[in-house]
Amino acid sequence: MTIRYSDYSVEQLREELGKLKEKAQKAEQLGEITKVAVYERKLQIVASYMINPDEFNDGETYQLKNDPGHLFQINYINGIMAWGNRINLLGQVYEEEEAIPLSLLGDKVK
Repeated sequence: MTIRYSDYSVEQLREELGKLKEKAQKAEQLGEITKVAVYERKLQIVASYMINPDEFNDGETYQLKNDPGHLFQINYINGIMAWGNRINLLGQVYEEEEAIPLSLLGDKVK
C-alpha cells in the first residue's frame, strides 16, 4: 500500500526530497533527461506540501522561480496548486488559466 504525499509528516517529506534529489542526480549523470524531468516535477510537488497555502492570496501576483520572464497572478488556491494566469514582461495577461505547484511561486510582486 502506498502512502500519499498529503499523508506524510514534515520529516517524511524532507526525507523524500533527499531521495528524489539523489535519483535526479543519478539520472542526470546517466544522461536520462526524461527521468530527470520526472524527478524534478516530483520534487516540486513534495516541496509544495511543505508550504502553507494560506500564505498566498487570490488576486496577488508572484514571481515564478523557474521562469524569470513571467509573473503569475493567482485566481485561487486548490490544495498545493495555485490556479491563475501568467503575465509577461510587457504586462500582458495570458488568457489560458493554468495550475502550478506552490513551490514554484517566488516573491510577491507589489
